[in-house]
Amino acid sequence: MEPQVVIAWVESIREEVTVSEACAWLGIARATYYRWKASVETERTNATVEKIRQLCIRHKFRYGYRKITALLRREQRTNHKRVQRIMQREGLQCRVRMKKRKATGQPAHPAEHLLKRQFHAEAPLQKLVTDITYLPFGGKMLYFSSILDLYNGEIVAYSIADKQDTSLVLDTLNQLPKRTSMLLHSDQGSVYTSQAYQAAVKGKGITMSMSRKGTPADNAPIESFHSTLKSETFYLEDLMCTTTAIVEQTVRDYITYYNSIRIQAKLNNQSPVDYRRLAA
Repeated sequence: MEPQVVIAWVESIREEVTVSEACAWLGIARATYYRWKASVETERTNATVEKIRQLCIRHKFRYGYRKITALLRREQRTNHKRVQRIMQREGLQCRVRMKKRKATGQPAHPAEHLLKRQFHAEAPLQKLVTDITYLPFGGKMLYFSSILDLYNGEIVAYSIADKQDTSLVLDTLNQLPKRTSMLLHSDQGSVYTSQAYQAAVKGKGITMSMSRKGTPADNAPIESFHSTLKSETFYLEDLMCTTTAIVEQTVRDYITYYNSIRIQAKLNNQSPVDYRRLAA
């Protein structure tokens, strides 16, 4: 008699008969049933712990218990509080250390604040946000420019350079398709208010929007992404003393992971790419 089969059968009829009656029908002692049940539950717990451990390792400890629970629920029923307890007990908590950045750049010819913190979009490439952040490593500084689609949080364009100048943001902008009814929001950095950038934006038929001065919350989604990028790569993996080539490869790998693999609660625990494809 297989213990797992017995346990499953007894649990299925618990509302109709008692454990004693079920054991009598099967010809086993109650003590044997409870010993088997304890053993089976231990095996289930150990299997769950190992699944949680592998998920945490696979995602480099970037996920907290909520996202780990969401992934685990794809395979089995589980409670988020139980997952949280296991992660705490096993030392599997999220190891991301969040960092904040300071706003840079001086406004020259700012555009109107059209986005007005309406961060929801009904379709891809309808509302985009962009910004620049630094990539810290060693004694040198690299700058990262990216454009995020508010429809699904996907990074649709990005560039890395050793200077924070207009050519950096133009290279990022030129990766976008030319189309109308596209809103692109940025802060009032000098690279965005420059005549060259404004002309390129208009040339693509894009409408420009800019945050109010000294109000980083007006561009919160891209600020949040840049913080996540650095927290889940440079700070998490301790990549503070490395080479330019490794930094660039780290960013490329992370963008692929972020767009195609990393789930987001606001996307029903799907990755940005999966969300866009399923909605198409």
